[in-house]
Amino acid sequence: MPSHFKNASNFNIEGDTHIYAKNYNRYGERPPRSSIEKLREHIAAGALHNSAERCDAPKCHPETRVAAQDEVVSWICDGDSDDDRKEIMWVTGPAGSGKTAIMGSVADTCQGKGTLGATHFFSSFSGSANRRLKRYLVPTLAYQFVQHKAMAQVAAQILSAVEENPAIFEQNLGVQFDQLILEPLRTCRSHPPLREWPKVILIDGLDECEAEQYQNTARSDVPPRSKEDDQIEILSVLKKAASDPNFPFRIVIASRPEHAIKRFFCRCCEVPDQGAVPRCQV
Repeated sequence: MPSHFKNASNFNIEGDTHIYAKNYNRYGERPPRSSIEKLREHIAAGALHNSAERCDAPKCHPETRVAAQDEVVSWICDGDSDDDRKEIMWVTGPAGSGKTAIMGSVADTCQGKGTLGATHFFSSFSGSANRRLKRYLVPTLAYQFVQHKAMAQVAAQILSAVEENPAIFEQNLGVQFDQLILEPLRTCRSHPPLREWPKVILIDGLDECEAEQYQNTARSDVPPRSKEDDQIEILSVLKKAASDPNFPFRIVIASRPEHAIKRFFCRCCEVPDQGAVPRCQV
C-alpha cells in the first residue's frame, strides 16, 4: 500500500497520536505552480529570435543589407543623442524584401552588445498558433525581461503581478501591458543600475498577426473582428507605452506596408510635436 506521506516533508511524530507535517501534498497531486510557470504557460516560445522554431529562419549574409542593418542598430544605440528623439522605428518593405532577415540579424547584433530587451517574431506560416495571435505578445515580452540578468528587480515585480492577478492573461492587451510591464518598470525606475538595462524591443511580422474572435461568429449581427483590428490595437498599446517616461526602451516594428499599418504611422506623423516616425525602407 502506498504511503499517504510519500510527498510530505519536514514532518515529525510525537507520542502515539500527534502528527505534524509541512509541505504535505496528497499522493498524486501536483504541487502549486510557481509564478514563472504560470507566465511560461502563456508565452509564444517560438516567437523568440533565438528559438528552436526559428533555427532555419533567414539571416542576412555578411555584406548583405548592411545599410539597413546599420541604420536600425545606429538608431537603437545612438538615437538618444538626436535633437528630435523618437521611440518607435518602422522597418517596412514588400513581401520577400528581407525584413525578417534584417530583424534577426539586428537581434543578434543587439544581443551581442547587451542592448536587446525582448523580441517577438509573428508568423502566419508557423505551426504554432501562438505565433499568430496577439494574446501571447505581452507575456512573451514580460517573460524575456524576467530572464534578463540586468533586470532582476523588474523580474520580481512582474512575477508578483502574476501571483496577485493570475487572470491577467485573459484581460485586454492594454491592461496586460500596464500590469506586466509598465507598472514593474515604474516601480524600479528609481533603483540603479538603469544604465545596465537593455535598450530595445524588436517586433517582426506585425502584418502576420491574425484576428482573434471574441464573439460567436455564427451570429449575423456581430461583425467578425479583422486582423487589422488586432494589429492596430497592438500598435496603439506600443505607442502609448513609448510615450510613458517610465518606459526606457526603443521599439522597432517590422511589417509590410499594409494599408491599416501605414495609415496608423501616417496618423502619428500628424500629431503635433510628434514628427515623422523613423522609417527604414527595405
